[in-house]
Amino acid sequence: MIDYLSKFKLDGKIAFVVGGLGLIGREVSIAYATAGAKTIVLDVNTDQGELFEKTMKKKGYPFFYKHFDCSDMDSLDENFLKLLKEFSSPNIFINCSYPRTEDWVSASFEDISLKSFQKNVDIHMNSFAWSARLAAEAMRGANQGGSIIQLGSTYGVVGQDLTIYENTDMHENMAYAVIKGGITNLTRQMASYYGKYDIRVNTLCPGGLEGPVAGKSNAQSKAFVKQYSNRTPLKRLGWAEEVASSALFLASDAASYITGATIMVDGGWTAV
Repeated sequence: MIDYLSKFKLDGKIAFVVGGLGLIGREVSIAYATAGAKTIVLDVNTDQGELFEKTMKKKGYPFFYKHFDCSDMDSLDENFLKLLKEFSSPNIFINCSYPRTEDWVSASFEDISLKSFQKNVDIHMNSFAWSARLAAEAMRGANQGGSIIQLGSTYGVVGQDLTIYENTDMHENMAYAVIKGGITNLTRQMASYYGKYDIRVNTLCPGGLEGPVAGKSNAQSKAFVKQYSNRTPLKRLGWAEEVASSALFLASDAASYITGATIMVDGGWTAV
């Protein structure tokens, strides 16, 4: 009889979590570590990262933080090679980062500048693409297979519903749609190419989550939460741990025949 629960364990695996200090990334890091993976959190906030490492190691988990700026495209190859030399090739690579410019909140069609648009595409979509390629090539070189997971979005699959922004200071975002749409189709292309090396590549597409608004320090307004919830079949926003649970599934052997997929974690948003 097959031990199905064991398929979700990550014992003996090495996991790189880019953006591992963020809303989703932190929960993913905890999920991987508690499932048995040697987990390496890659992010830019050294103080938070070192505290996270200390906390998790006290609990007995093989857990490490490394300063890593995925938006530094000029040094991306060099910095990734350093990680490989220290930890060897990952079995699991997930990108939860959210690099963006300071004027991210002004990325509406009406206000965005060409310079800002180009910069955000470069530091977000291009960094996702190049990091995923570096991870895939490392896995291929190690001849070990692996799982690569990209964080997309519902708005990389469908257009934004502008009615949920009524009576708020939120609005549509031109750059976000381009970035997440590009990441989602890159997944399909990578799955097609790297499948022969037993490397699976999938995209997780969360819907709206409880937490701060990107580019701002405050949480969503009550009007937004109500309007978003009413639009969603499950009638609420999602939670970061629900995305992390899906990321754990895709990283594990339980998902061994899933690649090139776009997994919606959106409370049914894109179903209606």
